[in-house]
Amino acid sequence: MKFSTLSVAVTLLIGIAVPAPTQTRSRRAHVIEPESSIEHAEDLGIRAHTNLLILQPAALSPSSGVRPLTGPPATGLFYETPASIGCLYKLTKAVKGCDPNTVTANPTGGFGAIAIVDAFDDPHAASDLAAFSTQFGLPTANFSVVYATGTKPARDSTGGWELEESLDIEWAHAMAPNAQIYLVEAASASFGDLLTAESDAAVLVNAAGGGEVSNSWGGSEFVGETAYDSAFVESGVVFFASSGDTAGPEYPAVSPNVVSAGGTTISRNPVTGAFQAELAWNSAGGGPSTFESRPSYQNGIAIMVGGARGTPDLSFDSDPNTGVWVVDSNPYNGQGGSGAWWIVGGTSVASPALAGIVNAAGSQNTSSDAELTEIYNNLASITDFNDITKGSCYFYDGYIAVKGWDFCTGVGSIRGKIGK
Repeated sequence: MKFSTLSVAVTLLIGIAVPAPTQTRSRRAHVIEPESSIEHAEDLGIRAHTNLLILQPAALSPSSGVRPLTGPPATGLFYETPASIGCLYKLTKAVKGCDPNTVTANPTGGFGAIAIVDAFDDPHAASDLAAFSTQFGLPTANFSVVYATGTKPARDSTGGWELEESLDIEWAHAMAPNAQIYLVEAASASFGDLLTAESDAAVLVNAAGGGEVSNSWGGSEFVGETAYDSAFVESGVVFFASSGDTAGPEYPAVSPNVVSAGGTTISRNPVTGAFQAELAWNSAGGGPSTFESRPSYQNGIAIMVGGARGTPDLSFDSDPNTGVWVVDSNPYNGQGGSGAWWIVGGTSVASPALAGIVNAAGSQNTSSDAELTEIYNNLASITDFNDITKGSCYFYDGYIAVKGWDFCTGVGSIRGKIGK
C-alpha cells in the first residue's frame, strides 16, 4: 500500500505446519502487509521498503498457537518448496503435478557469489539458513554476514526486515546451492545506507569471481533517481531488484542497470495440489518509467515501451496465496520466535530466486547489460521462458498479459537454465 499513513495491526500465527482440516468455502486466507513493506509519503526518494507479503493460511486460526516441530511440507497445504519450484521451472527432472509435498529433487549448481543487500541486522540469519537447508535437503551454505559500515546495525523493531533477510538468503541458496552467499546489512532503510551496502556487495561478488547482487527493496520513482544508476554497475556482477507489489514501476528495479524481477501466480488444484497454470499476478509492480529512457536491449519492444524503460524483465512466483516456505526465528510484531515457519510472497521472493537461477544457469555474464541483452535476445524462445499470456496487472488491471513481452511479466518466467 503506497503512501499509507496507517500502521498495520495484526494477530499473526507463525506456526504453520499444522495438519490442515478439509478446505471449505467459509475458510479464507489472510494476506498481511508488514510495516516494513508500507511506503509513507515522506519516504519518497529517501527510504526504501521491502516487497514482502505474509500469508496466514485459512487452515489455521490464531487460537491454534502450535509451532511446527518438523516444518513443511504439510499435508493439505500446497505452498512452494525449493523442489517444487525446481520442478515447475524445469530446473530439475519433470514430475507430473510438481506437488510440493512429494517432489524432493532440488535445483543444483552455482558459482562465485550472490550478495543480498538488506537493511538492519538479522541475528538468526545463519542458524535459520542452516535449518532451512536441513529441512529441504539442501547442501550446507557457504554463508557470511557483512556489516556495510563495519558495525552491526540495529534490529528492525517490527521484524519485517529480518523476515526479508531470511527469505532472501534462503531462496538464493535454494536456487544456487553451490554459490557463496553474502548478506550485506545496511545501517538503515535509507537509500543512502542501502547504496553504501550495494557498493560493498558488488565488491564482494567481484572478488569471489563474479555473480549476482539481489535487492528485494525499493520505492516509488522520484526525481533525480538516474543519478543513482551508476551504483548498479560493477565488473563481473549482475544486479537484480524486485519490481514491487503495487501498480507502477519502482526504483531501483526500473534502473536500466538492473534486472527487474516481476511476479506471477501459480495455479494448483486445491484438492490434489497438482500444478495447473502460471498467470500474471495482478499486484506485481511494473510499467513504463517516468524518468529512465529505454535501454538498447529493449529496442526490440519499442512498440510496447516507447522511449521509456519498461519493467519487469523476468518474473517468478510472487503471489502470497501461492507463496514459498521460509524459516525465520525473529518475532514479527511479537508473534513467532525460534524456528518459526512462514508462508511468504511478494516480488521480494522473485529477486533472490531469479538471481540464484541465473547464477546456476552458468552463463556468467559480466554485467546486467550483458545479462539483459541475452534475455531479450531469447525472449521468443519457448524453450527458454514460459510466456505468460493470461492475467492482468497495473492500475485498474489495465495491462493484459499477452504473447511476448508485456508490462505484467516481462519476457515471462523461467523455463530451464538455457538463454539466461
